[in-house]
Formats: sequence, C-alpha cells, structure tokens
Amino acid sequence: MLGKKVKQFFGIEGVKVEILLPEEGVRARDRVIPGVLRFQSMNTQMVTNVRIALFEKYSRGRGKEKLIDEYKLGEVELFDAFQVPAGEIVEVDFELPFKIVKSDMDEFGAKNFIFKGIANAAKTLSAVKSYYRIEATAKVKGTALSPFDSKYITIK
Repeated sequence: MLGKKVKQFFGIEGVKVEILLPEEGVRARDRVIPGVLRFQSMNTQMVTNVRIALFEKYSRGRGKEKLIDEYKLGEVELFDAFQVPAGEIVEVDFELPFKIVKSDMDEFGAKNFIFKGIANAAKTLSAVKSYYRIEATAKVKGTALSPFDSKYITIK
C-alpha cells in the first residue's frame, strides 16, 4: 500500500479538474470563451495557480499530402490560490480571450461573397478542417504531477 505522502506527491487521490464549456460553442467574433473549472479531491489540497489555453488544430490535404499545424490562440493564468476541501466541489469561473488566426484562403474569402464561395470550394477540395481544444492545468501544492483536463469546443 502506498503511503499518504507518496500518494500526495504523485497526485493519487488528489485534486481532479474538469472544464465545463457552453454546449452550443462560441462565436469567433465574441473573442472570449466563458467557462467553469470544477475541482474535487479525496484529500484537502491547495491549488496555487491554473493555466487555461485554447489551441487550434488546422489540417489540410489528404493521405500522404496531409499537413497538420497547431496554433495557440489564447491563454490565461489564474494566480489566486484556493483550497479544495476533501469530498467537496469547488467551481471557478473563467473567461479565456482568444484571437482566430485566418489562413490566406480565409483572408481571400473575406473580401466579398463571390470570393467566399471560391474559398469555401477550395477548402472543401483541400479537406481543410479546424478543431479547437481548451486545456486546463492546475498546480497543486506538494504534488509533482499537475492535474489537467482537455475539451473540444465549437467556434463558429
């Protein structure tokens, strides 16, 4: 059986974090994602800070020609330490500001409605897709491994 200090050091029975996001997603023009971080733990522990970031996974092409890039679109760090009591749920609201990176094709399509149709057709032929993911990582006092969560979100 592992000792209590060893369990705490590795985060076993420690703080767990869950990201709660709007189910309907967010609009790109809002430039902010509202959300809630839900913390719970089997043992009372202190969260010293939390980092929340938004990433875009941008893929294009098919088969061997497929290219994938990842971009960080926003990040916020919460520095107010708080305690997570054993067996209780602690929720922390957050707002994550972000900025969408437009591809050359998107810039071309934004010029007018005719170019938008051409750009959309070119994106379909090139199998262009973007997926957006939010990651939250919490630092917990006295532990080596930081609890984290990751969720996909729709950005329209």
